[in-house]
Amino acid sequence: MELLTPSPGLVFWTSLTFVILLVILRKYAWPSILRALKVREETIHFALEDAKKAKEEAEQMEHQRKKVIDEARKERDLILKEARQVKSEIIEEARNEAREEVQRMLEKASRDIEMQRKDAMLEIRKTIGNLSVEIAEKILKEELSGEEKHKKVINAYLNEMNFN
Repeated sequence: MELLTPSPGLVFWTSLTFVILLVILRKYAWPSILRALKVREETIHFALEDAKKAKEEAEQMEHQRKKVIDEARKERDLILKEARQVKSEIIEEARNEAREEVQRMLEKASRDIEMQRKDAMLEIRKTIGNLSVEIAEKILKEELSGEEKHKKVINAYLNEMNFN
């Protein structure tokens, strides 16, 4: 049983050693330990404040990012709307120009056709005039005895002529 009950001398010396160690630690080590703990506490406090500030800044940056994205989307939509409008205007302008060009071409074609018709009419008149003169010349060259013969000769010459 001696192992379970300590001797009084051992208790005394152990207690004295503990008290001396406690006094030495209190005088020399305790202030350094308290200072280190205080510095560590302040470091942790500042780190927590910095983390809180960083979190707030991150939230502000996220808010700014969303705001910038929303503005960019609005600007993109505006640009697309303007592009569609410009596209529509360009297409309409091209259609109008094409209509005007077709109209000008039709008017020019009509004028050309009218001029060709007039030229053809003049040519027909000249040809008819020349034919009339030729027929009259041929009629005068022949000796005609009667009106029936005149008609017969005129019809024969007219049938000979090609009016194409």
